[in-house]
Amino acid sequence: MNELELMEKDIAALLHHYGVNAYAQTILGKWIAYESLKMNHLYEDLGFKSRTEMGRFMKKNYPLLAANKPKDKLWKKYIYDKIGKIAPACVSCDDQFNCFKCIVSEISA
Repeated sequence: MNELELMEKDIAALLHHYGVNAYAQTILGKWIAYESLKMNHLYEDLGFKSRTEMGRFMKKNYPLLAANKPKDKLWKKYIYDKIGKIAPACVSCDDQFNCFKCIVSEISA
């Protein structure tokens, strides 16, 4: 299993743990995990129009995870922090310096 597959599996497991029901735990969790490997902001990769829309979705399906997310941390960053990894998109992201405690920008500084 390569690194991307491991990250996808770890994220799916995290979301399974926090999912409000079987649908959120399995179907949505696997979808979010897969989409999180893409190179945009997570809300864009999932097809949401805004971060607010995604936040509502996450609160509905993963309320305990959402309740612990810092308000100024982006969802992709938060999820990858929870599994102890850096999202593939973070390496080339133009928003590194605005992202809450971004590890990539701390390493390259």
